[in-house]
Amino acid sequence: MTIDELYHLMLTTMGPQHWLEPGIAPAETPWEILWGGVLVQNTNWRNVDYALENLKRVTQFEPRRVLGLTAVELTDLVKPAGFYTRKVPTLQALAAWSGQYDFDLTKIRAQPAGQIRRELKALKGIGDETADYFTMYVFDQPTIIVDTYLRRLFMWLGVTLPSPYVKAQALIAANWQYDFAAAREFHALIVEFGKQVKTPKAFQQSFLADQQLHLH
Repeated sequence: MTIDELYHLMLTTMGPQHWLEPGIAPAETPWEILWGGVLVQNTNWRNVDYALENLKRVTQFEPRRVLGLTAVELTDLVKPAGFYTRKVPTLQALAAWSGQYDFDLTKIRAQPAGQIRRELKALKGIGDETADYFTMYVFDQPTIIVDTYLRRLFMWLGVTLPSPYVKAQALIAANWQYDFAAAREFHALIVEFGKQVKTPKAFQQSFLADQQLHLH
């Protein structure tokens, strides 16, 4: 089975996931996705919800207002998400970076995907996975997100991906011709599958049991 066959099998069986689509998914603004993507690191989404509620109440998620807060004020708002000594500087750096583009998401989206990713990765506290998530779900550029769910699924399908993130990503890209819609949907399908199927036993009882993935 190829990656494309895997994608279409999951899509046919599970149906479209409609992640972050206007009018269908939860009413998240792009800025809320950015702040939430930082705050969710090393915690659960329930804690992030509390932090986002605080942030929205004071800033309406506007990056200019985030930059207008002192570190102490911002810490008090996002403390429910934990690890605030790491996350507050990242939130501030992300807001400052957007300021280089006049806080205009349209201007950022007009930049090459590779440039956006490099600039995000240069910010303290943003790694490969978060940079790719933002690149695709906020800045509308297709990419492959190599998260724990993807690695686990591929392992169950007989493929152990290289440990370095970029090498794993390159191997998948070399074996799959994808567009923006497919890249977004494939990530959503993998995450939803991973949330439901958490053990080898559960995998053997799933619709992907006995399937083998072949990469070259």
